[in-house]
Amino acid sequence: MLHLHSFLRWAIILAGLWAVIRSLKGVTGKTPFTPADKKAGLFFMIACDLQLLVGLILYFLISPLSKAGLADMGAAMKDPVIRFFTVEHEIMAIVAIALVHIGKSKIKKAATDAQKHKLGLIFFGLAFLVILALIPWPFREALGKGWF
Repeated sequence: MLHLHSFLRWAIILAGLWAVIRSLKGVTGKTPFTPADKKAGLFFMIACDLQLLVGLILYFLISPLSKAGLADMGAAMKDPVIRFFTVEHEIMAIVAIALVHIGKSKIKKAATDAQKHKLGLIFFGLAFLVILALIPWPFREALGKGWF
């Protein structure tokens, strides 16, 4: 499951980058909101939802780090690695997924193509930045888990 969770990170990064680039292109180029723009946001949302499902399974059923953190939250808050994987990672993931869902909903309700692109850029862009911050990249010394 951890390997699947790590692999899905790349799907989210690619889908998120696609959604942000399409929104940016729409804002700067004043292009119409096309089915490809809609699909980019949809794939970003689906990838995030799949990641959430796998992450919840890891968090509550498999991960020894989250089990240790949930067993003694006081000790977990003193250990940066356990705190990250027990609290910070999950909170940021929920915030990012909420931003993607709110963005998709607001885009559906927007009246003009310009508004749709702008909302996509704001919500997908913010979600993408949060996602980049929540990933335990290999270059983050204490948290690095490898590229795959």
